Amino acid sequence: MKRIASYIVLAAIAFNSCNKKEDKVFDKSIDERLNETLAADQKALTGAPYGWKGFIYPAGLKGGVVAFYFKFNDSNRVEMFSDFDAASAVTPMTASYRLKALQQPSLIFDTYSYVHVLADPDGSVNGGDYGAGLGSDFEFAIDSMAKDSVKLTGRFNKSKAFLVKATQAEMQSYYDKKYSNRLFANISKYTTYFKRLVIGSSQYEIKVDQTTRTVTLTWVDDKGAVHSVTTGYYYTTDGIVLSPAIVAGANVISSLNNISWSGTGPTMSFTINGTASSIVGAVEPINIDPDAPQRWWQYALDQDGYWISPKGFHVNGVDDAYGITKTANFYFLMYQPQRGTQSGIAYDLAGTVKVVNNALSLPYGIAYRPPNFTGDGRVSFSYFGTLGTVPTADSIPVYKTAIQFTDASGYYLVRIDSTHYDMVSAKDGKAWISWQY
Repeated sequence: MKRIASYIVLAAIAFNSCNKKEDKVFDKSIDERLNETLAADQKALTGAPYGWKGFIYPAGLKGGVVAFYFKFNDSNRVEMFSDFDAASAVTPMTASYRLKALQQPSLIFDTYSYVHVLADPDGSVNGGDYGAGLGSDFEFAIDSMAKDSVKLTGRFNKSKAFLVKATQAEMQSYYDKKYSNRLFANISKYTTYFKRLVIGSSQYEIKVDQTTRTVTLTWVDDKGAVHSVTTGYYYTTDGIVLSPAIVAGANVISSLNNISWSGTGPTMSFTINGTASSIVGAVEPINIDPDAPQRWWQYALDQDGYWISPKGFHVNGVDDAYGITKTANFYFLMYQPQRGTQSGIAYDLAGTVKVVNNALSLPYGIAYRPPNFTGDGRVSFSYFGTLGTVPTADSIPVYKTAIQFTDASGYYLVRIDSTHYDMVSAKDGKAWISWQY
């Protein structure tokens, strides 16, 4: 027994000796090494003579990007611009920052700034979801720091961010307010839902979401295959940059330069890789999905549910063109397949759902005969009757909406995802309504 105990003691001594040798691999403590790393990071951030261009890809935007300019100083203050909106693009803001060793060295913007706008939980501030904003961050772990660039990851939402050293000319452009050029934002002034990006002999359907800062291009190749790519974009002094660039058939589209705008048409003109290009309105999708209307209708039927629209019809550039949202106690417009049966006909119902005494109510609706699905990818509706009594105060918005529904040209259905569709007038592409399930 004594011999076994001796072996145990010797083993413990040997183990402790090994640990002591391993402790001497580094001649400084962990805290000392972390402090040196933070000091080096601070020196790098403040040592960029013309500041940094910054790019934050909020996790909630699914590919969207917002551009920044940062100038860090040794007093833990940072001056910044942001292309989030027209004001922040030309108005410098000073806030505080700090570098701190958390699970790894981290850059923290610790007073409210343009960076925080993206993460603000008040959806009215940034157009995002209430409670989450755009799903962005204001505390970033430093993944790597090279001579001219820094890679970051948000500590809460895992948003990606990058810093790239700015040139003197780039810095001066911010302070000279050259980033006030936001002509690309006029994309919202097209009255047609469908728009074509034309580059020489090539055409692409382009869809821009200014809230999520994304551009989607759809095209049909010479073999008839349909392609669709979504990417983020940010503003430059004369246009936008796509990040990352889109390889679209024979074209690599990385930026739209020298943008000009004409309200006639309307038409947006620019150059892509030096080639004169433009965006023009279109009446129909570049690739019609012939089964989309049936899928849209069948989805709600299979769920024994209904589609809702919080805004009603957008017509000729005007949201809620018929004022349906202004009717008393309006909550949403609904469309339900086969709501009921009358005289042997299973009718669909478009109803105005209201909030009455803190509860949802469907006081009236417009009934339609079973929809007609055409072979060329359209759906059309015909009036069947009125369910309930439409108040006089609501009658104009309700019946104008019903007249729009029954337009003889019908509608294309554009699938956003399985629970979101846009229903677009096949007459001229200038009227549409967005449905969500």
